[in-house]
Amino acid sequence: MKDVHAMAPVDSARIGLHSVGLAGVRKPLHVDRPDRAVVLTVEFDLAVDLPADRKGSDLSRNSELLAEIVDRTAQRPATSLEAACADIARDLLTRHPTAQRSSVGARAEYFLRKGPTPERSSLEAYTLLAGAQGVRGPGGAVTTTHSVGAEAVGMTACPCAMESCRALLLREYPRLADPSLEDLPMITHNQRNRTRLWFEMPAGCTTEVDRMLAAIEGAQSAETFDILKREDEAAVVVRAHRNPKFVEDVLRSLLTGLPDRFAELPDAVGIRAETVSEESIHKYNVVAAHRTTLGELRRGGPA
Repeated sequence: MKDVHAMAPVDSARIGLHSVGLAGVRKPLHVDRPDRAVVLTVEFDLAVDLPADRKGSDLSRNSELLAEIVDRTAQRPATSLEAACADIARDLLTRHPTAQRSSVGARAEYFLRKGPTPERSSLEAYTLLAGAQGVRGPGGAVTTTHSVGAEAVGMTACPCAMESCRALLLREYPRLADPSLEDLPMITHNQRNRTRLWFEMPAGCTTEVDRMLAAIEGAQSAETFDILKREDEAAVVVRAHRNPKFVEDVLRSLLTGLPDRFAELPDAVGIRAETVSEESIHKYNVVAAHRTTLGELRRGGPA
C-alpha cells in the first residue's frame, strides 16, 4: 500500500510545519499521589513537527502511543501527570524518526476533600494542567522539559465599588462615620475568580500540585465551596468583603507569596500566572497575566 504521508508535498507547498498532531483526546490515567492512588480523566494534546519533504504526519502512531501509556499506568501508575507527559513527548520522537520536536499538553479534573468546616467537607473540583516538550539533539538523544499547573475557582470582592458604596451610604446613614465602624465590611459587587498557575520545571524538579492550589486560593478574596449552610455562606461573604481585591491584586498576591511557599525550588523555575474575574455587573470579564522566574521574584522582580 502506498504511504501517502511519506510522499513529498507539491513543489509549491514544501514548507516544514512546527506542529501537527491530535487535540482533545480523552483517556484515563493512573497516578500515584503521595497519600493515595487516583485515576485521572485526562484530555491530551500531542504533536510533532513535520519536515518540508513529508506530505503528512503519521497520526495513528500518536493514538497508539497514548493507548500504550494508559495500559502501562494501569499496571504501574505514573508518578505525576507531568511525568506522563514527559514520557509521551520522549516516545513521540521515537515513533516519528523524522521529527525533531514534540509537544504534549494535558488537562484533568482533580478533586480535594475540603469544606468550610470538617462536618461539611466534600470533594471540591479543580483542574490540573501539565505539559512537556521533547527535542532531538545533534546526536539523536532526546531531552525533555516539563511544566505543571493548576486552576482554582474562588471569589473576589471589588475594592473600588466598596469605597463608592461607602461614600454613597455615608450620605444616607451618617452614623457610618463613627470611628468604631471603620473596619465594618462594606457592600460591593463580587466576581467568580479563576486563577491558573504554571511552573516550568528544570530537569529533576517536582512539586505537589496541592501546594499550588493552596497558593492560588490564598491569593483570592475567599475560597468557595459546594456545600454551604446559611452561617457558612455568611462567613464566606464576610471573609471576601474583609479582603477586597482587584484582579491585579490577586495576581500580585499570588506571585509575591511563591518564594516563601516554594523555598526548595531553584531560581530557574519559570512562572506563568493568569487570573480572570467573571464580572457580575459588567458584560465583560477582567483578566491579568504575568510571566517571570522564581529567581526574579526572590530578587524583587525586574526593574
